[in-house]
Amino acid sequence: MATLSACGGSSPLSGDTTIHMIAADYGDPKTGTSSKAYWDQISQAFEAQNPKIKVDVEVVDWLHVDDKIAALAKAGKAPDLAQAGSYSDYAAAGQLYSADELFPISMQANFLSTAVSAGSVNRVQYGIPWVSSSRLFFYNKKLFREAGIKHAPQTWAEVKADAIKLKNDGVSTPYGLPLGTEEAQAESLIWMLGASGGYTDTVGSYTFDSAANISAFTWLKSNLVAPGLIGSGDPAKTNRQNVFDQFLAGKAGMINGHPTLLTQAKAKGIDVGVAPLPGLVGPSRDTLGVADWVMAFKQNGHRDADGKFLQFVYSDQNSLKFLNEYGLLPVTTSVLQTMLKDPKEKDFAPFLNAMPEAVFYPVNKISWGPVSDQVKKSIGKAVHGDPKQVLSDLQRFAMTTNEGK
Repeated sequence: MATLSACGGSSPLSGDTTIHMIAADYGDPKTGTSSKAYWDQISQAFEAQNPKIKVDVEVVDWLHVDDKIAALAKAGKAPDLAQAGSYSDYAAAGQLYSADELFPISMQANFLSTAVSAGSVNRVQYGIPWVSSSRLFFYNKKLFREAGIKHAPQTWAEVKADAIKLKNDGVSTPYGLPLGTEEAQAESLIWMLGASGGYTDTVGSYTFDSAANISAFTWLKSNLVAPGLIGSGDPAKTNRQNVFDQFLAGKAGMINGHPTLLTQAKAKGIDVGVAPLPGLVGPSRDTLGVADWVMAFKQNGHRDADGKFLQFVYSDQNSLKFLNEYGLLPVTTSVLQTMLKDPKEKDFAPFLNAMPEAVFYPVNKISWGPVSDQVKKSIGKAVHGDPKQVLSDLQRFAMTTNEGK
């Protein structure tokens, strides 16, 4: 597909080029942690080495960044580079450069293979993973000791048994189950994986109403929700932040968490334990992996400049700087190995070790956006009503939406 030429020339070799990037803010300007400082430093360092390329990075908060990128692309004013939560719509529309047009083979091969798969449409990588996170099982060691529990549960049956002990010892939320609209898709997938299920099969077809998924929600309904082992709130209206706040206040015994929560819990003085995710018959073989994405739009024809800047940004040194600042996990093998060898990162080691085999959302499906929204709205009903009916309804929605995309 031919690319359009825009201001600044089509290549850094033909004259001065300015590339515009929209980046998500991982911090907060109010607390002085905005990502703008990082991008200002990176841009200045890059421009010093590449005087013919200017970089204009606009940092936008997470609440508005996806809408901003979509509006610009729709208006025919797409940024050269964008960092967001999804990429597949733009890839399917033929608007993005592929990774092999931006990186040398050695850098492409350095990306974690699971993230490459999640970033690929029809086996061509368009989504470039930016940062990642994995989920593990968190438990409050103090509450466990007081309830006479000696070790982390490895099976769902042990989760139930421990939850009963915690409840009998006066713990208000033995297990925090967030199936509210904030991130129900994460908690749901974790339980599906524990029963060897998931959102899709090996060829990428949706499998919401698989026997494994139905068994997972049937177990949840009967063994945690019905006996009142998930606290006083309605899990269908309980958001992730709700259970995180309860855990950080020392009022929740067990939840699924990510690396940032571990840092927060230690800062709060919580004696936190981290373990593999329990599964139906033993520790789950899989964990949830989450990534944010960078994409390079073709519209302005700045492939060479885009590639040069991305190669600079994804150097180990610059990647580590961002990851260390925000407590996030890497997307490349070399940085993962560097962090594993660093004694300062020992608390993150279980999360790092889980990343190469993590299961990602099917973000490479154009339909995933609306399907994910529907999961957030409705999957919590599965622990109140008929799990099979709720999951079958989601399957029909997913299949219909997928056909329309």
